[in-house]
Amino acid sequence: MKKLTTLFFVAAAFTMSCSEGNRKNVRQGGEKHTVLSREEIQMRSFQELFQPIEAKDIPGDVFTHVGSDFTVITAGNPSRYNSMVASWGGWGILFGKPATWCYLRSNRYTLELMRKEQAYTMAYFDEAYKGDIMLFGAKSGRNTDKMKESKLTPVQTPSGSTAYKEARLIIECKLFEVTTVAPGDFYTDEGRKFIVDAHAETGEYHKVVFGEIAAVWLRK
Repeated sequence: MKKLTTLFFVAAAFTMSCSEGNRKNVRQGGEKHTVLSREEIQMRSFQELFQPIEAKDIPGDVFTHVGSDFTVITAGNPSRYNSMVASWGGWGILFGKPATWCYLRSNRYTLELMRKEQAYTMAYFDEAYKGDIMLFGAKSGRNTDKMKESKLTPVQTPSGSTAYKEARLIIECKLFEVTTVAPGDFYTDEGRKFIVDAHAETGEYHKVVFGEIAAVWLRK
């Protein structure tokens, strides 16, 4: 009887361990977080979902995060905010501080809100949410209420910035600098064509936005 009881507890522990293991998702660079349903995510608070980490400890690589997973940039306040998708940019050091940079068209509504609030978030999602984030790049939020069409769950960080509960990584930024590019700044035909074509549409050149990384939040 004693052996049966011992076997029962070992089996139970093994089952619980397997159950917990199945709720983990491994990302590039060894990044792990608990896999939750949309309903579970919506029910949890920001503190229950995310943990703060240092910028130098961001898992994975910037080429995957920005180039493949895309960046969802969000700016504004709880009553009026807007998100957009970006796939050009990076992370590094500026003025001795960890920073991000990205290329944005001058007529982006999100850029207008970034300048107004001088703060914004950059969020990254699992593959399952690709369809959700593409909505942010399909139409402008200036003249439409596209944010209400999103199935993602907006949430306020402790400092008051807007991001999404479904994100696996959130980088909060303080606006450092916004500069304007010109065709003469580029030394490849591809670069000049990109800038000139965009100028023909908007009447203005692209902006390069630099932000100080104020906080980084990683899904638990």
